[in-house]
Amino acid sequence: MQFVKTKEYIDQLQAAISNDDKTVILGLINDLHPADIAEIFDDLTIEEAKYIFLLLGDDLAADTLTEIEEDNLLRFIEVLPPKAIASKFIKRMDSDDAADVLGQMSNEQREAVLAQIDDRELLADIVDLLNYEEDTAGGLMAKEMVIVREDDTVIECLKELTRQAENIDEIYYIYVVNNFGMLKGVLTLKDLILNRTSKSVKDIYDPNVIYVNTSTHENDVASMMSKYDMVVLPVVDTLGRLVGRITVDDVIDIAREEADRDYQMMSGFAEDVEPSDKLGRQVRARLPWLVIGLIGGILSSVIISTYEGQLAIHPSMAFFLTLIAAMGGNVGVQSSAIIVQGLANNTLGVKSTFSRLFRELLSSLIMGAICALALFVFNYFFGSSQALTYAASVALLVVMVFASIFGTIVPLALNKVKIDPALATGPFITTINDIVGLFCYLSIGKFFFDYFAL
Repeated sequence: MQFVKTKEYIDQLQAAISNDDKTVILGLINDLHPADIAEIFDDLTIEEAKYIFLLLGDDLAADTLTEIEEDNLLRFIEVLPPKAIASKFIKRMDSDDAADVLGQMSNEQREAVLAQIDDRELLADIVDLLNYEEDTAGGLMAKEMVIVREDDTVIECLKELTRQAENIDEIYYIYVVNNFGMLKGVLTLKDLILNRTSKSVKDIYDPNVIYVNTSTHENDVASMMSKYDMVVLPVVDTLGRLVGRITVDDVIDIAREEADRDYQMMSGFAEDVEPSDKLGRQVRARLPWLVIGLIGGILSSVIISTYEGQLAIHPSMAFFLTLIAAMGGNVGVQSSAIIVQGLANNTLGVKSTFSRLFRELLSSLIMGAICALALFVFNYFFGSSQALTYAASVALLVVMVFASIFGTIVPLALNKVKIDPALATGPFITTINDIVGLFCYLSIGKFFFDYFAL
């Protein structure tokens, strides 16, 4: 049954903490999933969360620590002594989770915690993982996996599986390496069950294994696992030696974080921020695109002032200024969003790019024609002049076609120069389309009013 956090539950928990009633606290907490406990900590003070944390069993505490959001995690681990972090949490985590937690600490605290880890093998694994960039396969991978030699027999493989399985939560594949540790292939549990115990591993393993390098970017890892429907992906170093594995839960986290980041960028954020971030960081993240929008607004005002005389003579033109700008912005954002999605999914090749440009041109012409016709009909019956009827309709068609093509090309161009195309789908597209839209409308309007004045 899914846990639902309520105010009554939090009040009951805080009352038990105040009364130092450990029995009630454990009764409220012990049956919950680690993710639910981490969610509860959001409503508690650091001291209250620490109190509960130290009551949890070691395994539950370690699992809960990996579920705490990054900003809360930093504040939480600051109040825990290094020895408690090492003995109660780090030693019971998978190596990748342990490296993630240690990576959030200051250098001084990290060194203090590492000094308290008495398991030399775990310590070596964690230190190795900390050396990789956070957004690469090396930074994502865990060291725990079942490895056998290609010269082993099935019975030797089963013994090795039994020995190594104690430190692994889930066994998806058994990895086969040669004497130099280079990845040769994979085995499944079914392969071991269906073959004679005397059979050699090299005769039954699958050599067609998909893998990534330690330097592969996390987005490429996620794309590969999605493309091939994989639940686990082996990682090799530059020499082809097996060094770790990445599981699907890590990729889900990547996808969620990337979606959050892209949403913020499309909304005009210059960097990734959290609601709990300091005021200065939030201002730095939001201000740049607001300034760009301000500059765009000033340029739009300059364009309007250039045609001030025309608007004074034909004030009815002002009726459709916002409509033209809004329609251009909407179409541009739609087009750029489609392209960004295609780039994110790696579904746009060279041929499909040209096809997409043609389709955007065609669709913008169709949509523009429909909207322009609707506006023409409205102005024909309710408009103040024939010139305005033609000017508004033609301008709307031109602006929608331009906005669609512009919204398609800009993300492709940004992607070409290695800039995140999500930048193109927010205030940037809207601002440029506003400027161009107003200029087109006022220029076309001047032409038609002058023409019908003859």
